[in-house]
Amino acid sequence: MSGTTNRKKIESMAYTAVFTALVFVFTMLVNIRLPFGNGGLIHLGNVPLFICAILLGKKTGAIAGAVGMGLFDLISGWVLWAPFTFVIVGAMGFAVGAITEKKKTIFWYALSLATALAIKIVGYYIAELIIYGNMVAPLKSVPGNIIQVGTASVLVLIAIKPVEIATKKVRIRYV
Repeated sequence: MSGTTNRKKIESMAYTAVFTALVFVFTMLVNIRLPFGNGGLIHLGNVPLFICAILLGKKTGAIAGAVGMGLFDLISGWVLWAPFTFVIVGAMGFAVGAITEKKKTIFWYALSLATALAIKIVGYYIAELIIYGNMVAPLKSVPGNIIQVGTASVLVLIAIKPVEIATKKVRIRYV
């Protein structure tokens, strides 16, 4: 293997680790328990997840989201939710990265974030259906999911172009 190939692999692993940690920390430190629905949280972990997926692609987005938020669930007492979170948030990161890999415009970013919202709503509806065995109870979580992903989407859409410019200046290689 050439030195360039090794360097790229090391950089990729480092970026994945950093964004996984950011997703975890933003979820852990900036969250509000919802007083309605089935509980749940509003957190900012989706902000670094979406930025990661847009900048670094579907693979890194999926890993950072799945591991970062899955680990949060394990550590903060939401253990039952961890496997669902791993799959759902991993799918969200993958979708955002896949949609924006070749299309770097605000339209495609917004479309990818809307897709992530749909994945979150459907994914957690199915998870709650499995956990609670009730088709109506999961509907109570939809407003919180919309608030959570909607807030992150607005923040990402405001920040993404300046972040892209900054990454180019420090020569971060992204998709």
